[in-house]
Amino acid sequence: MDIILGIDVGGSTTKVVGLDVHGNPLSMLRVRAEDQVTSLFGALGNYLSSNHLTLEDVRRVVLTGVGASYVDGNIYGLPTYRVDEFSASGAGALALSGQERAVVSTMGTGTAFLLAEKGRVQHLCGSGIGGGTLGGLCHKLVGMERFGQIKKLALGGDLGQVDLTIGDITKNPAATLDPTLTAANFGNLAEDANCADVAAGVVNLVLQAIGTMTVLACRCCDTKTVVLTGSMTTLDQVKPNFENFERLYGIHYIIPDNATFATAIGAALCSLTENI
Repeated sequence: MDIILGIDVGGSTTKVVGLDVHGNPLSMLRVRAEDQVTSLFGALGNYLSSNHLTLEDVRRVVLTGVGASYVDGNIYGLPTYRVDEFSASGAGALALSGQERAVVSTMGTGTAFLLAEKGRVQHLCGSGIGGGTLGGLCHKLVGMERFGQIKKLALGGDLGQVDLTIGDITKNPAATLDPTLTAANFGNLAEDANCADVAAGVVNLVLQAIGTMTVLACRCCDTKTVVLTGSMTTLDQVKPNFENFERLYGIHYIIPDNATFATAIGAALCSLTENI
């Protein structure tokens, strides 16, 4: 075999994707990054073992993500290249979504907002609100910080026990505002709100903060298409939240298949287009 490995060494997870020489994804692996360098080598070894591959099957390794800066030289003697994270995220998002131009929101530990076009990716801004916010707040408020635990807990929560809605504060909302929309995150926190309610409130707060920033990014860039990528796209609350933003602001949100691996896929694709 002749495989190109794209590896996104993030702040909290490492993602590995194998592509063939034509840019088609073969298989993917995601591991939690307690330590970024250790996670990188462990993830690579795990990927090769689980796919019955050897080092001889790998043409090159392409690193991206914040943790890539901690790795010097070649990995296991394999030709190793580096692609900046914004270029990789933009390339991966466009490839997976089939779009020519879009705002890209990479929802990882924090969140980056990019304008991606064919052959060009512009970093618009970044936010410290993301998966790290979700984990940190839930660790303090409900005693959980693992993404999978929070995801499961929040599904059983009641936002009516946490958030203040438009309908709570007025009988005659503006015609463009649904009474069920959030007026204030955690603005109606009940005394008897349970852990699931609070977890649901934190998820809602993080997703709505990100959603608001995508609207502003679209207006700055004169586009109405947003591609959402990153691990947080797997939250069940993502789709209904962004459907609300879609109805309210007329923006089209795309969550492509394998959105968690968009940056790793983009890194490997960049190595093909740049003829590395």
